[in-house]
Amino acid sequence: MFSAVESLMRTVKSLSRDPMGFLGLGLVVMFLLMAMLAPLISPFDPLKINVQSKFMEPSLAHWLGTDQLGRDTLSRIIYGSRTALSISLTATGLAGICGLLLGLVAGFGPRWLDNVFVLLFDSISSLPMIMFALAVITVLGPGTGTLIVVIILISAPGYARLIRAQTLTLKNSDFVLAEKSMGASSGRIILLHLLPNVVGPLVIILSMDIPVVIMLEAGLSYLNLGVRPPTPSWGNILYDGYTSIRSSPTLVIAAGAPLVLATLGFTFLGEGLRDALDPKLQLMSLR
Repeated sequence: MFSAVESLMRTVKSLSRDPMGFLGLGLVVMFLLMAMLAPLISPFDPLKINVQSKFMEPSLAHWLGTDQLGRDTLSRIIYGSRTALSISLTATGLAGICGLLLGLVAGFGPRWLDNVFVLLFDSISSLPMIMFALAVITVLGPGTGTLIVVIILISAPGYARLIRAQTLTLKNSDFVLAEKSMGASSGRIILLHLLPNVVGPLVIILSMDIPVVIMLEAGLSYLNLGVRPPTPSWGNILYDGYTSIRSSPTLVIAAGAPLVLATLGFTFLGEGLRDALDPKLQLMSLR
């Protein structure tokens, strides 16, 4: 436990020395707090309709104006962050776990099983992402659950290939061969030696893929194939702004800004984590 806390403190300290990584961390923390505290900081009910107040310009009462149904845009943006982060973090986390397990089994297991998994990974990865997503949504129907399944199916093969490559490299290393010679079980080798060494690169990739998932969720919701209205989603808000851009151009800007900031935040954080967790880059910085 103490080693994990010390490792976390070292990572945060390393990020604080990197301006872009520290900025990314700040943006990510801001969106996480926005999502967790949405009921407390949201000035209005994001689902409350007031047609008489539709397309209001930004004011002290409605900082980002209102949409075509008179709903407060700022409140919908705040609750939209909860939708975007809950879907992206859940889907990316589950995809990472699936990829981690499959990659470890493929890399450390028998050769025939490795060949089967590689064929499966390549088959799924060769499909166009958007076309594959549309096909799955057509079969299962649009919705939040379907969107999470789509993201897992799209992302897990790439993570599994990464973990497989790391595992193949590590399983022939001296410390693993020494453990085998002393009669250590495969489970012990995987849990104590392989898993801690492959998690770091996976965390970096996951943090940099979260904005991709956020954009995918927003894009599918924009096409009415993701989060279903009236649930606040940045994609739905962006679609509402596009359809009413002549009446209220502010709505498009309000919906696009958090997408851009979230993408920059997680991308900068991923770059900072790569520099902080990559031993080679750490050694280069010490020279």
